[in-house]
Amino acid sequence: MSRRARITVLLIAVVVLTAVAGLYNLRAVLLAQQHDPAVPSGKLDLGQPGQIIFRNTQAGTGFGRVASVPIGHPAAERVVTGLSCDRVYAAAAAAVCLASRPGAVPRFTTTLVDRNLQETRTISPPGVPNRARLSSDGRMVAWTAFVTGHSYAKTGFSTRTSILDLNSEKFYADIETLQIHRDGGRLRASDLNLWGVTFAKDGKTFYASASTGGRTYLIEGDVATWEAKTLRENAECPSLSPDGTRLVFKKRVASDGARPWSLHVLDLSTMTEKPLPGSDGIDDQAVWLDDHTVMFAMNRDGGGTDVWAANADGTGAPRLLVPDASSPSVT
Repeated sequence: MSRRARITVLLIAVVVLTAVAGLYNLRAVLLAQQHDPAVPSGKLDLGQPGQIIFRNTQAGTGFGRVASVPIGHPAAERVVTGLSCDRVYAAAAAAVCLASRPGAVPRFTTTLVDRNLQETRTISPPGVPNRARLSSDGRMVAWTAFVTGHSYAKTGFSTRTSILDLNSEKFYADIETLQIHRDGGRLRASDLNLWGVTFAKDGKTFYASASTGGRTYLIEGDVATWEAKTLRENAECPSLSPDGTRLVFKKRVASDGARPWSLHVLDLSTMTEKPLPGSDGIDDQAVWLDDHTVMFAMNRDGGGTDVWAANADGTGAPRLLVPDASSPSVT
């Protein structure tokens, strides 16, 4: 065989081996995807009512992606999208997605997306993302980040909470500029922190958590006047019911431990509260599934998170709603 023939044979052999290796790798990827329950599997429409939107926490390539299941059949196969978020909240055929960015200085992106999860706006604040909310009409958006620290369970943390009015384009980069009234006077404190916003349907009223001097407060704010008042002590991460009559919130019930809270529901007309049994240790801003049910993320002892549901009247025990999920909301 001539030298040219030998080279030709060698080149053909290399091409064949490369093709075989490529086919083998492709087969391996396809097999892995078949056994990966969290591979991004489809599109979702945020304008379609009757969905639970959440952050997927199943192990696999879909970890951290936005996903959905039907409210009426939460055990159904989830739709996992390509959008990755640390925190997500959907309302009014849109969503806000908070996603950490790598770097020496903690930063993240606040991304607003339309019903098809297409980006409409992005802001890049400093800090570690923690809470996110949209108003029910999609006009107001709020988010909270840790500037220092990473947990509400310890003292010494610092937060920055922002509100953006998408209609007027007015942006409150840090809502600590609020004039807050407490017991007839102005609340002024260098250690003031505000976080965990929830909006009313009137387009101006909101509720949030405030802390100073080792105490936490539930505040009611007004975007139009940029004033607020304290409503009560020992209340964190409020979430307003769809009918606007109640708030579910975290109440500190233990003096030690990393997760000293349990969930309570506050009637705004009487200012009386009811505990939600089985919610001890919850560190989440709960969400209303409907006027009678709240849902929240709960950490498993062995790692991972699940979304649970509980009756808002305090009866019964919480029930598992969506396994391997966090940051729920509904459309």
